[in-house]
Formats: sequence, C-alpha cells, structure tokens
Amino acid sequence: MYRNRTDAGEKLAAVVDAHDVVADIVLAIPRGGVPIGKIVADFLAVPLDIIVARKLGAPDNPELAVGAVAADGSVWRNEPLIQTLRVSEEYLEETIAREHETAQAKAKRYRGERTPPDLTDKRVVIVDDGLATGATALACVRLAKAAGASRVVLAVPVASESGAERLMSEADEVICEMTPAYFSAVGQFYEDFGQVSDEAAMAALATYER
Repeated sequence: MYRNRTDAGEKLAAVVDAHDVVADIVLAIPRGGVPIGKIVADFLAVPLDIIVARKLGAPDNPELAVGAVAADGSVWRNEPLIQTLRVSEEYLEETIAREHETAQAKAKRYRGERTPPDLTDKRVVIVDDGLATGATALACVRLAKAAGASRVVLAVPVASESGAERLMSEADEVICEMTPAYFSAVGQFYEDFGQVSDEAAMAALATYER
C-alpha cells in the first residue's frame, strides 16, 4: 500500500535504480502518471514530458478496455475481448475517432506551444501510477517505438499480473515494484488516490526546458 503518488514515485525510483536504467527522457502518462514521472525523471536527471493515449471502453462498461488509441492515431485492439463481447466495428470506429481526438486535444493542452520531444534513437522510460489491463500503456509504448525510440522501458509502482505480462511482449523492459495476485483496480493500492488536476500536471511539466 502506497501513502500517495509521491510515496509511490520514490519507491519506484529506487526500483529503477536497482535495474540500472539509463534514460534520455521520461514520458509520463497523464494525469496520474505525471507526479510519479517527475520523481523518476528528477532521480535519473533527465527531462520529463508526456505521452498520451486513451482506452477504448466496452459498450456497456466504459472502464473495461477493449483497446486503446494513442495521440498519433495508432490503435491497439483486444481482439479476444472484442469477439467475446461482440463489439461491432461501427462502435469501434466511432469510439476510436472520438478518443483519438480527445488524446490529441489533451496532448496539445498540456504542451501548449511546445513541440513534442524528438524520440529518435532515445532511451525512453514511460511512467504511470499503475497498470490494470495495460491497454493505455501498450498504446503509449507503440507510439514511442513508432517515433523512433531505441529502447522503451515501462515503469509503474503496481500492476496486475496479466497487464504486466501483456506489456512484456511490447516494451523492452517492464519494471514494477508489485504485481499482486489479487488485483481489482490501481486505486486499491493507494491510501490517497485523489485525482491529479490538469493544472497540477501541467505545472510539473512546465519546470522542464527542452
């Protein structure tokens, strides 16, 4: 159990240190990943930026991810779940279009006039506050690789066993302090899991110059 995201970030930084990670940049998944990403970036003495993706919620359960779309338009689809739930292509196309637009708008709002970082041949660490299905993180990993990153490490304080396993086939390395056998939601492992405001996240990012 973590006290809050600061506690989780400090503990994750120690685990990253134990793995001898070398990075050129940390990319946090907003909003919850930004406070943790800032601590990891400060520890590694590298810049912090964001990487944005949106999950594709199931028709009758928006919290259940049937896929994800990144800000660059790349899509990951959970085909077995899509088939099990009999999700229509029409629904998927509409949801992808809507969430892609939302991801683009969020990335633009967070960066303002700043351009996205050049990831060509960069060693990237992607950070979030936890990993449930792994859909959003997976889309982010693919986005970073498509942008030319030479190595992509995913680092989270806590993850479901299935989520961590899914990302192991996508990221070059997955670093996680805890993978509990019983996992229902990321928030169950935090005493304080209050929502991070856009303003707080943007303020953390504004301290880094590129």
